Amino acid sequence: MVTLLLDSTQLEVVLSGAERAMAFRKGNVAIERSTITKVQLTEDAWTWLRGVPSPGTHLKGVVAMGTWRSAGGDDFAVIRRRRPSVVIDLEGHPEFQRVIVTTRHGLALVQALRLEVDEEPADVADIASETGSTPTAPAKKSRPRKAPAPAPAV
Repeated sequence: MVTLLLDSTQLEVVLSGAERAMAFRKGNVAIERSTITKVQLTEDAWTWLRGVPSPGTHLKGVVAMGTWRSAGGDDFAVIRRRRPSVVIDLEGHPEFQRVIVTTRHGLALVQALRLEVDEEPADVADIASETGSTPTAPAKKSRPRKAPAPAPAV
């Protein structure tokens, strides 16, 4: 999982060595807080992907990492399986118009972006523990079963 660092001026998506290799990226993704226009939580990050990986790694339903190019602009994605994610819309960022990141700290990130934070970067998980919020797993929805269709009369 990526590490998210947040201070009063920027959010930084810190990538591990493997994530950098799969995203074809040499460094982390730094996002000035002033460029963030919207933050959304999503259960299915795959619906937010647009365009094609260029450069990036894409194994449908398993992993999507790297830059996605489309007519709407460039997005950066770090998506793993069907896990909760955060979609961050940007305006005026030099590289990306959207960042999609799989993280179990999505709720903490949304809350932290509304808080005044220290000048020193802090891990989003630490901020969440300070505010007393803990992410909870969503309840599984059960679908009603359909009755089998009656057999045609002969």
